[in-house]
Amino acid sequence: MEILLTNDDGRDAKGLKVLEGIMRHYGNVTVVAPKYHQSGMSMAVDLGFKKLAFKETDFEPASGDLGSIRRCYFDATPASCTKFGLNVVFADRLPDLVVSGINHGSNAATASCYSGTLGAVQEAAVRGVRGIGVSLDAFGPDSDFSAFPVLLPPIIDKLISTPYGERDLFYNINFPNLPASAIKGIRASHMGLVRWVREFVEWDDEMVDKLLKKSGMLSSFAEVPHQEPEEGETFYKMVGQFQDMDRNDERSDHRLNMAGYISITAHRLDNTDYEEMERLRGLEEEF
Repeated sequence: MEILLTNDDGRDAKGLKVLEGIMRHYGNVTVVAPKYHQSGMSMAVDLGFKKLAFKETDFEPASGDLGSIRRCYFDATPASCTKFGLNVVFADRLPDLVVSGINHGSNAATASCYSGTLGAVQEAAVRGVRGIGVSLDAFGPDSDFSAFPVLLPPIIDKLISTPYGERDLFYNINFPNLPASAIKGIRASHMGLVRWVREFVEWDDEMVDKLLKKSGMLSSFAEVPHQEPEEGETFYKMVGQFQDMDRNDERSDHRLNMAGYISITAHRLDNTDYEEMERLRGLEEEF
């Protein structure tokens, strides 16, 4: 099996390294990860006349039951990394599987709409390649990923055991922040609906430095240029307070995670509301 890996936390993220070790048991792995942190990019791609740097960093040959691993980075969004991997690195033959992650932070519920991790596998679905996004509900460089080598392979085995074809399906797997022994099980889920409120606060350098140090993201932002406000400008930072909604049930992905379960949500590229489409068809003569 030929496997393309990417993420949105950047080429040096711990979660990506853990995923490399797991996926090498399935075949040859090619990593095309963003050069720097790219969270919240959804399916954004790098358009225009921007120079996009690509570099192959190292290669490990196959050994025993482990496939080879080829590591590269691309200075672009996660979806662009998938595009580049499918169009250039795998120009002669598409990979069998695209896996994105393991993300530092949950991508359950409405977070999936913003997720660069999932944007990367949505791009795989556009090309007719099976895509799987994997996330941990913990944010930080020292998060505990020990449950993944134990519990992710059985999930991967099941997901790749059925033919894929030209479907527009991609999977969103979220692990709770628990050791394997404490996880209650694996559940099929649907996307929960949540919102964030009070999402912006005025920028405070001391506050931001503390947040970056706590999350271990300082190196990811090393290339961000210092900004001076123009006259009349005020800088803000996006934060937000999580707000659950009563319409969610026990199969909502984020609620399963909070209850100690791994959630698997099957997403589609086609997000048309067909019931509403039929209602609008009935109004066509009135428009």
